[in-house]
Amino acid sequence: MGSKHSKETTSINDASNLNHRIPVESRRIPFVALQEATNNFDDKFIIGMGGFGKVYRGVLCDGTKVALKRGKRNSRQGIVEFRTEIEMLSQLRHPHLVSWMGYCDENDEMILIYEYMENGDLRSHLYGSDLRLPSMSWEQRLEICIGVARGLHYLHTSAVVHRDVKSTNILLDENFVAKITDFGISMTETELLETKTHFTTNVKGTMGYLDPQYFRMNRLTEKSDVYSFGVVLCEVLCARPVVTPSLPREQINLAEWAMNCQNKGQLEQIIDPNLVGKIRPDSLSKFGETAEKCLAGYDADRPSMGHVLWNLEYALHLQEPVIQDDSEENSTISVGKISSQVNAISHVDANFSAAQIENSNFDDHALVWG
Repeated sequence: MGSKHSKETTSINDASNLNHRIPVESRRIPFVALQEATNNFDDKFIIGMGGFGKVYRGVLCDGTKVALKRGKRNSRQGIVEFRTEIEMLSQLRHPHLVSWMGYCDENDEMILIYEYMENGDLRSHLYGSDLRLPSMSWEQRLEICIGVARGLHYLHTSAVVHRDVKSTNILLDENFVAKITDFGISMTETELLETKTHFTTNVKGTMGYLDPQYFRMNRLTEKSDVYSFGVVLCEVLCARPVVTPSLPREQINLAEWAMNCQNKGQLEQIIDPNLVGKIRPDSLSKFGETAEKCLAGYDADRPSMGHVLWNLEYALHLQEPVIQDDSEENSTISVGKISSQVNAISHVDANFSAAQIENSNFDDHALVWG
């Protein structure tokens, strides 16, 4: 990210200084156009809310559906996140990253504009208050996990750590293609520390998803994203919040509970009731093994996202019905096909240079339960 982030005391309008570093001037959208797109930010258009501010759906004058993330008015908080998001998404392009369409910094506003994702976030389809949503099949959940793994693999090979991987930051388009969003606290290479292997920074993220090694040692690497993704895998399988204080002690933390069951060979006992009898045992075994490796206590013991991707592809293959006529031959061909596809993906584990970010401690928008 070039130079260090400005301090929070910078005025909101100074966000336009981004144009001195990256070519985003053409992405600036007039405030009046966004007012028209949202009926002057009518509350009826709100589709989400977070620490940065409210998220609105809207329709631009050319008919394009968009989602607008509007920073809290007259607040000096979020300037760093606003800049980071613009810097990241102006340089990153991938089918499994939400497309960034522009921004607005007029009238003390901080507004980010994205493609509209018809099916909302992943968590709402797994559990929550909206019981109208149909349960997703195991195959559909695996496809979503594979898409997220592809997006994270792309980020890591681009020397980017997302830093807040969670089910609410995984959005689904009209075809249920998964796309990663929210790059406000992401990090990339800036200054090389002596170790040349990790970032040193104060901890940010979401409780329940945080890499314990990162939490204890302020050591951020791409493997911190791998841990968080492992928690998401548990959500996908069990369809429950990652932290539930009302449950018995051993079940409060989803990742810990799931891995205890995995170690006892009892993972099938805690899966989403909607999936009971619908997951082939070998597919569940491969999925559980993959989640377990992601959730290893030390980053050195966790796989790269390239390897995670391979394992999820294989879990999907194991779920697919085998043709009876020549099952052994078909199985060999299919596995070989998966292997060749994944081998075509770079498995180079990016050695991250260190970056020192001036934000310290947890912030309100990043530190949430569940």
